[in-house]
Amino acid sequence: MPALVDLGASIIIQDGEYNYLLVANLPEVWSKEYSVTPTDMQLFGEDVAARLAALKADMLEPGRKGQLEVVVGAEQFFEFRVQAVEFAFGGLHLVTTIVDRSEERHRERLLRALLREVSHRSKNLLAIIQSIALQTARYSGSLDLFLHKFRGRLYSLSQSQDLITDSSWRGAYFFDLVQQQTEKYLPENRHLVKVSGDNLLLSPNASLHLGLALHELIVNAVSHGSLLRSGLPVEVSCMRKRVDDHDMVEMVWHEPLQPGHGPGENTQQLKAHFGSTVLERVVPASVNGKAEYLISRQRISYHLTFPLEPANE
Repeated sequence: MPALVDLGASIIIQDGEYNYLLVANLPEVWSKEYSVTPTDMQLFGEDVAARLAALKADMLEPGRKGQLEVVVGAEQFFEFRVQAVEFAFGGLHLVTTIVDRSEERHRERLLRALLREVSHRSKNLLAIIQSIALQTARYSGSLDLFLHKFRGRLYSLSQSQDLITDSSWRGAYFFDLVQQQTEKYLPENRHLVKVSGDNLLLSPNASLHLGLALHELIVNAVSHGSLLRSGLPVEVSCMRKRVDDHDMVEMVWHEPLQPGHGPGENTQQLKAHFGSTVLERVVPASVNGKAEYLISRQRISYHLTFPLEPANE
């Protein structure tokens, strides 16, 4: 019994007639003054006493055990364990231990909430992947081209997801997002992407889709643009603006083109190769925003505006 008390358990011993012989370390919620000969009713109230009576009614021989859980208010959980024990003197006795399970139950509730959140976010991520797969397949002329584009876009999502996970699902900062999405394609030329403006913490949904847009833009710049040939840096900015009493995010990608190094004159055809569907439709629709994507012989620009969602704190 001293060992159980040291572990925080409460001990109650009753004889075969349910008379109290010992009460030790009763939880504070029930530790009010009680008489010399207390009863379950006096200590725990009518509801708990009735449940204990039903449990103890089956304790007619040594070795029988039973347990029940009692909830006090909304935050406290106690486990009652009752066991019939044959004492050397006095015959059958009932030994009841009471253990505070509040912390365990709170952890369990938190874990269930986290699992529901993970399930919800996983479904959202799968929906994004499905959308990307459909759009990539629609505008890919061959299986090899589809696989090439789809793998790149999945890699982009995984990189953004790493930032979100590292922040405990709060989201990702804009500057980190730009660096992460561009450094793979410019390992020795990071100076070719200049970032300015507000380093906003974007929501998980905005982080994933903005990362996808940045991936499309940097891949286009390296593969089809004049970024490496001309050495003219790309300017990426992010600004927080107040529009009609709403906080908005304005992201601008400005890629200057050196004469003779531009994409040529057939800009509509090039747009199909430059992932315009992702940039003009998928990304803005997913963040409830608007996008403008321009390609000319002088520059390539992308302007995305969307509401600033509060990141998860």
